[in-house]
Amino acid sequence: MTGAADTTGAAGSVGSDRPDERLRRWRMVLGGDSADGTGYGLTGRDAAMDGALTALYGKGDAARQGRDRSAGLGASAPSVARWLGDIRTYFPSSVVQVMQRDAIDRLGLSALLLEPEMLEAVEADVHLVGTLLSLNKAMPETTRETARAVVRKVVEDLEKRLATRTRATLTGALDRSARVHRPRHHDIDWNRTIAANLKHYLPEHRTVVPERLIGYGRASQFMKKEVILCIDQSGSMAASVVYASVFGAVLASMRSLATRLVVFDTSVVDLTDQLDDPVDVLFGTRLGGGTDINRALAYCQSRISRPTETVVVLISDLYEGGIRDEMLKRVAAMKASGVQFVALLALSDEGAPAYDREHAAALAAWGAPAFACTPDLFPEVMAAAIEKRPLPVPETA
Repeated sequence: MTGAADTTGAAGSVGSDRPDERLRRWRMVLGGDSADGTGYGLTGRDAAMDGALTALYGKGDAARQGRDRSAGLGASAPSVARWLGDIRTYFPSSVVQVMQRDAIDRLGLSALLLEPEMLEAVEADVHLVGTLLSLNKAMPETTRETARAVVRKVVEDLEKRLATRTRATLTGALDRSARVHRPRHHDIDWNRTIAANLKHYLPEHRTVVPERLIGYGRASQFMKKEVILCIDQSGSMAASVVYASVFGAVLASMRSLATRLVVFDTSVVDLTDQLDDPVDVLFGTRLGGGTDINRALAYCQSRISRPTETVVVLISDLYEGGIRDEMLKRVAAMKASGVQFVALLALSDEGAPAYDREHAAALAAWGAPAFACTPDLFPEVMAAAIEKRPLPVPETA
């Protein structure tokens, strides 16, 4: 117990104050019920922190166990605004985001996010964007611009984090995949040719015999690689939709790629013409509803003109509401034609997702392993697909 108390990082835990400091910490952990055994009262900042936690986590426990320790946020916007301000004062940003998500889930505060004052007070993150997108159709006009500003801030932060590495990784992959091994003289890449033939160095002649020539690929519109992002917009995929939209915009900005972005539930919407602004893409989605993967893949299949130069990325938890056998046949047909098919169960930092294991196993049997992918891993996955080498599937997939 002493070790646990000493790791909370509170001030003043030395000398003769240590027993009281331990009681203080246990009081903060246990929540102040009369039976918690500490007999310790909180004051000042500690009391304010405890009140913010009680407002969110205390009421449900009290109702279930007959305790009188409950506050709640009530239904009024002013009390929520004060609470949002309090938690930003007392807790770090990462904790604030968790508490906000819990408040939306536990206390049903989604409707309050339709008020501009609330949106200006919250700490914006990917999960909040997902919630706003799910409320998009119900959002009053007075809130829409504020919501777009919140979404844009998150999207711009994500682009700063992800764009540079994505472009660098994929540019290298595209360069390697475009090289030819029977180049004309003026197309020879001498640096790489020499490096590839160092084992053929002749010391007596002080030269390298280039048994294998490596040349630059000819850059042209015709040689562009094509990428189709096919995104499940059911409610459980909210974070994946946000990340995929940002990546879609980054890929679309690369001249050596022709990028298409398709979102689907039971219907299919092509948002390619909005890829210059991922915020427009996100507000063009409609989170929630059913899922028809087969229909979405049928549309994607119809847009493929050069199979061997195309990468199709399906981002879905694979809970299919359409025709299962047809979906699997389409994947098999695309792979047989030379398409590089990638199945991602999620594109987010949320950890292991829920997914249809039977469908995932069926895809794996067709040579398309389905796995969850973090945003940091996505550039490597795309690079491997472009170069037609094995995908870096995480060990936990």
